[in-house]
Amino acid sequence: MKKYKVVVTPEAYANFRRILAYLSRNKKNKQAAGNVMSDYQKTKKILSDIAGSIREPESEALKSRNLKRMNFGNHDYFLLFRIDGDKAIVTNIFHASEDFELKLF
Repeated sequence: MKKYKVVVTPEAYANFRRILAYLSRNKKNKQAAGNVMSDYQKTKKILSDIAGSIREPESEALKSRNLKRMNFGNHDYFLLFRIDGDKAIVTNIFHASEDFELKLF
């Protein structure tokens, strides 16, 4: 099985930091932030093993940008990524309730 190096863009990492800050500061739930961080790390590890086998998205907005989606294992977040050779490049991270297609550029 092919392994992929997971690369997180600065934009995706900044967005994820905002998610963690929201949970910690606004919701005043550091434990939730820690749990989401742990889930993020596990999701990246799994992505390195399965990035090439994730099916093509139905969303035209994702298809046109060569992006795929992977949900976190235990939380309502997901990451968008594209494959470039042996790399899975994470371009953004969203909560499932967000209208992410409006935020794609």
